[in-house]
Amino acid sequence: MMEGRGLGVWGRGWGLAAGLLLVTACATVTPVLRDQETGVASWYGEPFHGRLTANGERYDMHAYTAAHRLYPFGTRLRVTNLDNGRSVMVRINDRGPFVKGRIIDLSYSAATDLGMVPNGTTRVRLERVSVPVSEAAEESAYTVQIGAFIDEASAGALKRRLIDRYTDVSVSPVRLNGAIYHRVRVGRVATIAEAEAVARRLEREGFTAFVTRQDPEPMVR
Repeated sequence: MMEGRGLGVWGRGWGLAAGLLLVTACATVTPVLRDQETGVASWYGEPFHGRLTANGERYDMHAYTAAHRLYPFGTRLRVTNLDNGRSVMVRINDRGPFVKGRIIDLSYSAATDLGMVPNGTTRVRLERVSVPVSEAAEESAYTVQIGAFIDEASAGALKRRLIDRYTDVSVSPVRLNGAIYHRVRVGRVATIAEAEAVARRLEREGFTAFVTRQDPEPMVR
């Protein structure tokens, strides 16, 4: 996960806001892990070229990869731009987007082929083509991310606000450009439905909540 995507602009669209997702009062659209999904795609490029992705690879803006919050690493998706009918195949190697209403963050090359670079975002259809056998066979866990802070004390304060009402509230660090961001996550559950229930409860309390697959933690690089 390249925390901090969304602190700048590429194309003309905002990218991931995983780096400084502060608590807000607006609800999010939580994706469901299924064979087809429709929603808004964004893309990321030059500022992140060569940086580590959530699965430990180096991001290559010229490869056909993407970030998704729920699909296992290595999942291959067909992505179709609903405005012009163009399609590309991508492989999931990163986590995100942590921006309200977005379902996938595409590499520069994938976005170029889809004709979405000038606008930054577009509506797409995702179709799951394959999942690696090793990933599909593993037990999955899901969590809900509600914020990420450079200031560890702020993350700790948010955790203390939640610890009496929720189980498994954690602060997990990730490094970006020499700085460490502290992500606040709630719960560790076996199904997306359970995670969505936690997310809905948090949203009723005024938080912005994102259901995401729980990858090995911590991820300080």
